[in-house]
Amino acid sequence: MELFRQILSFDSTSGRERELGEWLAAHLEAPSVETFEVGDGTLNVLLRWSDAPRVVFCSHMDTVPPYIPPTFGKDRVLGRGTCDAKGQFYAMYRACQRLAAAGHKDFALLIVSGEETGSWGAKAFARLPFRAPLLVVGEPTDNCMVSASKGTKRFDLTFTGKAFHSGYPEHGLSAVELFVDFMERLRAAGFPDDPVLGPTTWNVGQLVSDNPQNILSPCLTCRIYFRTTFASDAAVTEWMRAQASDTLRVEPFGGDAPARYFTLPDIPSKPVSFGSDAPHLSNFGRKAICGPGTITVAHRDDEFLAFADLEQAISNYIHIYEQEITL
Repeated sequence: MELFRQILSFDSTSGRERELGEWLAAHLEAPSVETFEVGDGTLNVLLRWSDAPRVVFCSHMDTVPPYIPPTFGKDRVLGRGTCDAKGQFYAMYRACQRLAAAGHKDFALLIVSGEETGSWGAKAFARLPFRAPLLVVGEPTDNCMVSASKGTKRFDLTFTGKAFHSGYPEHGLSAVELFVDFMERLRAAGFPDDPVLGPTTWNVGQLVSDNPQNILSPCLTCRIYFRTTFASDAAVTEWMRAQASDTLRVEPFGGDAPARYFTLPDIPSKPVSFGSDAPHLSNFGRKAICGPGTITVAHRDDEFLAFADLEQAISNYIHIYEQEITL
């Protein structure tokens, strides 16, 4: 556990993960250790036990803020990155060590940067001339294999009103009221439920209306982020585009499509609503997502990882590799 403790001791909040990446490249052991610049000051680390690996394990070194130092207890460790996602690549590294000790070698471990802010490390790696049959992405999935994941769609919205004295609202137009009207339409949109991924959800962030309380808002801006399904992905984009008007500018910024993933019958599987680097890593024939920890504590101040889950993850990664090489 000392290695895990050292990894967790780094503040690798997105944008600050380079120091950890350099440390990993210097301290993790493999026949080949390479680093690749991402282009934003961060780097990816690739450990290879073969020049042509059949299985590549992958997770990310960056975390959400704020940094929380690790606290080791009897059966778990608390702290930032324990389950999202330093615990994943630590378990993957231990699995690689055990596979190497058993005489296997056609595998690799890829540790990327920038997952939490746009999958920048994954996108940079996808541009390299690297190919492998199977990618195993580590995320907190309760050690289940992900059968399918929701997609994402992001839109920046600008509501334009007309400032006026709030005592005489009939002479102006409140951008806040325009936003409220939009939200009522959105709640009534009726996007179809998906038999695999369930309902479409959304969240509003970066909401700004910088007007005094006694003046109608002339402008409100916000960002809306959808979690889409196979049934709703195209419908969400079409509906949002139809909302554009003289008082509402809609700027689409794309996102990921819902996706299905490789699973094994003897490891439990389930759909998830969160995103990962998997859609962006186009270098691989098939993709799986599996890892220790629960998404319900990721990004929280009480984030933790149970040691039993860590050991189960190591066993799962070894099993996935063994099943792949017998195909």
